[in-house]
Amino acid sequence: MFDFLDSDWFIIGLEIVFLILIIFDIKKYVETKKNEYMVNIVLTLGFAIWTLYPFYNSYFEWDEKTKQEMLKKCDDSNNTQVCNCIDESIFKNYTFLEYSKLDKRSKDYKDEIKEMREDCEDDSWF
Repeated sequence: MFDFLDSDWFIIGLEIVFLILIIFDIKKYVETKKNEYMVNIVLTLGFAIWTLYPFYNSYFEWDEKTKQEMLKKCDDSNNTQVCNCIDESIFKNYTFLEYSKLDKRSKDYKDEIKEMREDCEDDSWF
């Protein structure tokens, strides 16, 4: 139901909203020198970090060499676009350490990969 929360456009939209709020508060603080705008700036920065950190955490732990090796191991040679989409979903959902410790033969993992594949093959824009 809330698949849009994982999309990159939603994250970019959140970043833009936070930047607008911070710029507005900085402008008001410069004009009035009221401390309440400084509190708003600090709270907005804190909320932005708290909200956006989980989205970027898994991306930072994957180094480029490991990502490239994973992308080469595409088991579906007929449809590389779907395979790349699944790999991107894995990069978003797991840190490198979590993924390396994950049991790839478990039923939960296979169900999750199946769900990722269905999401990647879906042509609708919802």
